[in-house]
This record gives sequence, structure tokens and C-alpha cells, in this order.
Amino acid sequence: MGETIANPHVSEKPNLEVFSSTLQNLAHDDRQIVVVTSDSRGSGKLVPFGQKYPEQIIEVGIAEQNLVGVAAGLASTGKKVFAVSPACFLTARSLEQIKADVAYSDNPVNVIGISAGVSYGALGSTHHSLHDFAALRAINNILVVAPADNFETEQAIRAAAAFPHPVYLRFGKKPMPLLSEEETSFEFGKGRVIQEGDDLTFVATGETVWPALQAARKLEREQGLRATVISMHTIKPLDENLLARVAAKGAPMVTVEEHSVYGGLGEACASFLMQNGLALPFKIMAIPDEYTVTGSQGDIFRHYGLTEEGIAETALQLCK
Repeated sequence: MGETIANPHVSEKPNLEVFSSTLQNLAHDDRQIVVVTSDSRGSGKLVPFGQKYPEQIIEVGIAEQNLVGVAAGLASTGKKVFAVSPACFLTARSLEQIKADVAYSDNPVNVIGISAGVSYGALGSTHHSLHDFAALRAINNILVVAPADNFETEQAIRAAAAFPHPVYLRFGKKPMPLLSEEETSFEFGKGRVIQEGDDLTFVATGETVWPALQAARKLEREQGLRATVISMHTIKPLDENLLARVAAKGAPMVTVEEHSVYGGLGEACASFLMQNGLALPFKIMAIPDEYTVTGSQGDIFRHYGLTEEGIAETALQLCK
């Protein structure tokens, strides 16, 4: 999956819709692809998949631990399994099954966490998945991936279907703008450079890449600062070579994520930089150690500064 790929225009769709359509295309030619859901066929945009391929979808009901166990069993027989459930429940209630039945047993299940981060908005902290990067980064033998736009989503699903080991993929709910219309490539473990600059670096993942890119454009327009913007879609394994390259410039670095400040992308980057003597001004932008305010995803992003304006202001202060 490391080859150069023409990046056609993609309309702004929720990544989940692209996940579903890509999976349908793959399932048409590969009857080994199986979807397992926990009463999440609708929220996972999988109704069309079930209508087209009723023999390739299994519903276990609201039973996330059973979901992962069934998925692991199917994968052990050679099926290419996508286990789909809300990220908040999938990576908490089913953590032991992901650890033992999937990762430890090396069953190539694609664990799909939907409505991730604070996508559930006003349903509150019980429905937010701000722990999933941290929990799964600590488990051996599972990739942790958060695609940022429709292009990354399609390529990630195609890569996951062919990958022989466990993968966790995280998706939110809102439509995502295309980050770049230039030719680019996609590979697990290789960050995607959206633009290059020498004055500062933004490293973001998932649905925070777009506001980070907008912040970079704002800073260039208003302050003359040119930023490198990286979509670090794979949180584990981290693209350490890319991080080392941009850190060698010595420019300030801001990481941005829809996750707790603890255990996610920011701490992964900080750990690598510190352990390799790559000192530079550094800031993690994420959800602080508290139960979030109540509101929509947009409300929560604004409250914690995960917006174009908030990210730009934080970066500007770091540059000063």
C-alpha cells in the first residue's frame, strides 16, 4: 500500500460512509469479508451492506464482548472480519477480548470503533471514547489508526482487509473535507505530510487534522508563519522517521487530537522526542483530565480550543 495513488476529488462525506461503501466494493469480489455488529448496523452505515450481502453480516446485539469473541473466532478460520461497534463501548467493555482473543491470539480482526472521540456530543462522558488510543497503545500486536479524510479512510480499509494482523480503526460522525487534491500515498505506520514549512509543525490525527490545517493557513496568512502539517493517521506504530526529520528543524511542535491528554498521540510523540534527545518547544492539545462539558462535538472542540482559532493561538504563543 506504499505506492503513489492518484487522489481524486472526494466530496465531503462522513468517513463512516466511505468505510461502508469501500467495504461493499471489497465484499463484492471477496466472499471471505464478514462484518460483525453489536446493534450498530444503522449507526455504522452498514444497512446497504446488509441488504447487498446478507450472508456476510452477523448481528450479535448489544453484547460487545461477544462481538469481539465471535469476530476472533471467524478470523481464526480465515475470514476477513470487521467488528463494528461504538468506540466508547468497544474499547472499554471488550478490552480483555481485544487483548486476549484478538491481539494475543494474533487473529486478524479489524476492530472498527465508530462515533469516536466526542462524536456523541451531548450524550456525555459515558459515550465519549477519549481513552481508546491509550488503552490500545499499551496492548502488543494491534495497530491503532485514525483516518482524517475520505481518502485516508478508503485506503485504510483496503489496507486493513489485506493486513494479516489486528488493526483498530477509529471513525467519527461528521463530514470530513479533503485535505489535499495532490497525488499522495498511504501506508500504515507512515505519516502523511499535507504541507511543508520551517516555522512550526502540527502533528494531528483523525478529525483534528482539518482544524490544524486551517490553523496553519491562518498563521501563514496573518503572521507569515509557514507550518508543516502532518496527518499522523497511525498512532501505533508511530512514524518515528518522519518525526525525527521534522524535529531536526528545531521548530516548535504542536500535537492535536480528539483524545485525553494522557496516553495518546501527544504523549507518544513526546516520548519519542525526549528519548532521542530531540529538544524543541512542544505542546499537546487534547481533552484535559476532566469529564467534558456537555454539548455537540463542535461545542466541545470550541470549549477546549480544538478549533482553527484555538490551535493557531496556542501555536503562536509557543512560537513566541
